[in-house]
Amino acid sequence: MAKDKIQKTNAARLLDSKKIAYELIPYEVDENDLSAVHVASQLNEPIDMVFKTLVLHGDRSGYFVCVIPGDKEVDLKLAAKATGNKSCSLIPMKELLPLTGYIRGGCSPIGMKKPFPTYIHSTCMDFDYIYVSAGVRGLQLKINPSDLCKAVGAKVGDLISVDD
Repeated sequence: MAKDKIQKTNAARLLDSKKIAYELIPYEVDENDLSAVHVASQLNEPIDMVFKTLVLHGDRSGYFVCVIPGDKEVDLKLAAKATGNKSCSLIPMKELLPLTGYIRGGCSPIGMKKPFPTYIHSTCMDFDYIYVSAGVRGLQLKINPSDLCKAVGAKVGDLISVDD
């Protein structure tokens, strides 16, 4: 019992229930820097492999989730196109917790209060595994991108501009 001190999150339990392989990887949280760049440096992994989860609202579809490389910005035009919207915007930070059950710096694409359409940037498929939040600050999920797509029913597409 003492060997497993990492507390499982709802996201991890959901993956367990779907029999999807993953690893829980802890890292040191810096409350002044919740960026994925900080997470990548803590994990000693390239930033291209550490993805952040953003929640957006489209004019036609309502809420949806974009999972993109941690040092990039979502291209709102590309996100709107990928999701069948004319326009979309990031939700205000104050809406994140009530809508998803997650806080900034700990928002996982897995296990939100309600399932939202999810889109993952295409570069995720360049890797055998990527990192996404496990649902709390200080813990990442190391997961195969195809398995992540399967777990949340995600579509893969272009969500960031090439020159970003």
